[in-house]
Amino acid sequence: MASITERQYTVEVLALTSKLLNRNPEYYTIWNHRRRVLQHLLSQRSGTSSSPPGPVSSSFTPRTTHDLITDDLRFLIPLLRLYPKCYWIWNHRLWLLQQSTDLLPRSAARRLWQEELGLVGKMLTLDSRNFHGWGYRRVVVSALESQTVASTLQSDSTPQHEEEATAQGEQEAGAMSMVEREFAYTTRMISTNLSNFSAWHNRSKLIPRLLYERSASSIMRRQLLDDEFGLVRRGLWTDPYDQSLWFYHDYLMSIISSSVPAEAAIVLDLTDEDRRERLRGERDSIEEMLEGAEDCKWIYQALLQCTAQYLDLAVKAKNGDPKHSVPDPEVKNNMRVWLEQLKTLDPLRMGRWDDLHNALQL
Repeated sequence: MASITERQYTVEVLALTSKLLNRNPEYYTIWNHRRRVLQHLLSQRSGTSSSPPGPVSSSFTPRTTHDLITDDLRFLIPLLRLYPKCYWIWNHRLWLLQQSTDLLPRSAARRLWQEELGLVGKMLTLDSRNFHGWGYRRVVVSALESQTVASTLQSDSTPQHEEEATAQGEQEAGAMSMVEREFAYTTRMISTNLSNFSAWHNRSKLIPRLLYERSASSIMRRQLLDDEFGLVRRGLWTDPYDQSLWFYHDYLMSIISSSVPAEAAIVLDLTDEDRRERLRGERDSIEEMLEGAEDCKWIYQALLQCTAQYLDLAVKAKNGDPKHSVPDPEVKNNMRVWLEQLKTLDPLRMGRWDDLHNALQL
């Protein structure tokens, strides 16, 4: 701590921070001081004087900027294996990569970012639902797509990982976007583990951009919507108790709503009749899932959602005339039954179900 107080930015202090962080990587004050030390050493290598003043070790051995950054990236790998959900480790890696972008030649910086994509791919193979890793992956991909990092790699550079090779091929072909590859990656990760909420979430964020970059026609957009409903429906038939699947199903239901913003919609020219037809189909499919899964609350929630959306469209079709707003007695009775099942299966949310009862006017 005395070294920190005295602002000693030396290699010896860097080694001391390494010892402390190996014992406790959650010690964020030490991470902050480590960055100050590295900033000082990096400024010496780059010939700048922007770092805070501090004493230089007499035993300091000159090293390149590239060496300082890559050595510190390597130092973090064992810590990531032991503590894959530690925010400070991910934050420090990102800081190092940003330094590479600022201080190294573009081709060298891009190589480090591509190697990072390979690393995060391996981390997600070990723990496919690590949301820290998924968020970090989005940052790395965004950096690789950016003009700041984008550059054709030298011909003598050999990709070390499959993901690096794919990204390199795209760049050499002049493609800046990685959305197609990332969309395919979510498909692979979902096929490995249906409960991967982070993969489903990432997929939902990629779809609007995917359609835009494909210049997708109405037919292509409708086909993608059908494919996404089919994908999640197959998962739900496999395990109707998996809430990750229901969250993605809820996302798909929300984007067929007439109130969805155009930039978020999959199909831009859905009519209300199209919506009613799809809602009828979804309701029938979900109702079939009840056989053998009568104790699954997610099914009842989805049935209520589908039916409520369908009735809203029915009212709209009749110009909002209040006398037509009362649903068919059988439909209304089914909704009451589903709501009672929710109250039985999930009594801790009784207030929510009472509010829903009032909102649906049951």
